[in-house]
Amino acid sequence: MKSIWTMIATGFAFSLFGHFQMIIPSASIVDVGREKISIDMRFCHPFEGGIMNMVKPKQFGVIIKGEKRDDLLAGISQYVLDGFSAWKMDYVFRKPGDYVFFVEPQPYWEPSEEVFIIHCTKVVVNAFGLEDGWDAETGMRAEIIPLTRPYGLYAGNIFSGLVKVDGLPAADIDVEIEYYNQDQKYKAPAAAFITQVVKTDANGVFHYVMPWAGWWGFAALSEAPEKMRNPQDKRDYPVEIGAVLWVQTADIKQ
Repeated sequence: MKSIWTMIATGFAFSLFGHFQMIIPSASIVDVGREKISIDMRFCHPFEGGIMNMVKPKQFGVIIKGEKRDDLLAGISQYVLDGFSAWKMDYVFRKPGDYVFFVEPQPYWEPSEEVFIIHCTKVVVNAFGLEDGWDAETGMRAEIIPLTRPYGLYAGNIFSGLVKVDGLPAADIDVEIEYYNQDQKYKAPAAAFITQVVKTDANGVFHYVMPWAGWWGFAALSEAPEKMRNPQDKRDYPVEIGAVLWVQTADIKQ
């Protein structure tokens, strides 16, 4: 049986792991001959693999070439992962350009932190080589505008982004970064290594070098000015607004 100190330490460490809304496509670049991809949406701890329940999102859609906006919510299907709800869909690309997929989840109640979490999340997929619209804004309450093209990146590239909250640059806020450790290939030497943290500058801009190939999640976190009522205890609690962007890197081939 674990000692009380072990259980406290384990629970405390787990509470420090970053919560990330995920929206992961099966490919970030689509070429002729593989026009169809799958898109997975889940709420989890990407590095450690812990899954939380995700109810049906408030909205899910795509912006094509910075202009056309399609509502995709009706096309998603629910599935169960480790006993928790997640969502997925298949998408077929018909025209070249950049496709910005975005999801706004329902508020998630985190009892250990006594906070509601809303992560406005997006990912960019390029289709057939036309680079047009990768920096398009979704209009969600919080979002990261990529300043680095968010695809075609090598492991070791630096990524830069501009964080906006309620339409304005968000200065001096934390940006949490986690690697999607899909196959549990990597082990962190200590808990502090799991979630990397940088801050935005006075203009709302941040930078980070991604050391490995794979998917990287950037979550810029701020507290909403309003509170949200928990129907269980009828009390009002803070709301964490997250602007989340997922970026894929690759190793160079010889």
